[in-house]
Amino acid sequence: MRWLCFLLLVSPAAAQTAASKSLRFDIPALPATRDSFRFRSRGEERGWAVWQYEVRTLEMTQQLIYTASSEFKPIEEEHLRIVVNRLTGEPISTFHHIDMFSPLSDTVMVEHDLDVKPGEISGRRRVGTKSGEVFIVPVHHAITAGTVLSDYLLFAAAVTNAAPGDSFAVPAYKEFADSIVSLNFVAGPPTTIEVPAGRFNVLPQTSGAFRIYTTRDAPRRVVKGETLDGAFAFELVHSGPVIASRP
Repeated sequence: MRWLCFLLLVSPAAAQTAASKSLRFDIPALPATRDSFRFRSRGEERGWAVWQYEVRTLEMTQQLIYTASSEFKPIEEEHLRIVVNRLTGEPISTFHHIDMFSPLSDTVMVEHDLDVKPGEISGRRRVGTKSGEVFIVPVHHAITAGTVLSDYLLFAAAVTNAAPGDSFAVPAYKEFADSIVSLNFVAGPPTTIEVPAGRFNVLPQTSGAFRIYTTRDAPRRVVKGETLDGAFAFELVHSGPVIASRP
């Protein structure tokens, strides 16, 4: 979710403090599932999202394929596909397509199709305008070991070394700005919340202007997110079986 990444990310990467710990992700702790969410803005239902975590076993390794589709009425539709190495957590590729409308912007579509290799992320960005023109921009950015994709928020439930009061920081590649920023979280006290999908024991994680709630017990998942001012929230409504994607 493009807007959610903007709320969470802090720039530049130098914003990390000496007190910050590195995030440690246990990707295998994420279950193979298809989770449905609803969006609320100022108390009104404004859209939906479906997040799917699919495990693919290959000859020598395993991949976790995260796909997401969402609609935020009336201005934005989004499709996202991220592939990571399930055993190491290293990113492999990301595809991100957004259709949007704003009277203040000429841009109506943005798409990123990027591959991650040791030391670099590369591919292309496509930008569509109201006139129907589509511009293609090559992307090639050097990255250091341990850099994650900015959409790693969606793997927040896999953070295993969080205790109340801990502050975390990890370098993240921000695809919309083609830059390295800092993805920071502060863990809050454990609590219990209720969403349409049920009642969950959760750990709040606050970053920027946003707070997410992740389960503390298996199966690990994100069950809620909200802006700190309460204007926007999303909640888990239903979990179901994975629909296998094409290789």
